[in-house]
Amino acid sequence: MDKSMLGDLDALPEEDKLRMSSMIDQLQVRDRYTHTHTHIYILRMYNSLVERCFTDCVDTFRRKSLDKQEETCVRRCAEKFLKHSMRVGMRFAELNQGAATQD
Repeated sequence: MDKSMLGDLDALPEEDKLRMSSMIDQLQVRDRYTHTHTHIYILRMYNSLVERCFTDCVDTFRRKSLDKQEETCVRRCAEKFLKHSMRVGMRFAELNQGAATQD
């Protein structure tokens, strides 16, 4: 939403225009807050994935690249982690939807 939208509301009294402008400001702040926290959550999830799979799959540091066994382990670990994360997210959405319909 943008304050330029207020140009279409010329017929409103000045007090209502100010109130609408304030509401738009609040929504924009909330959206930025939500967007920032989403990025933080994604970074934490990614860091957790890397740490977990690296710890579980990488045994030695003799080479710059992973050997075939380590590569396979990392791929499987990442797939399991992402599938689990998606399932947990879906379950939270189901629970949240159920709670919203009970109100």
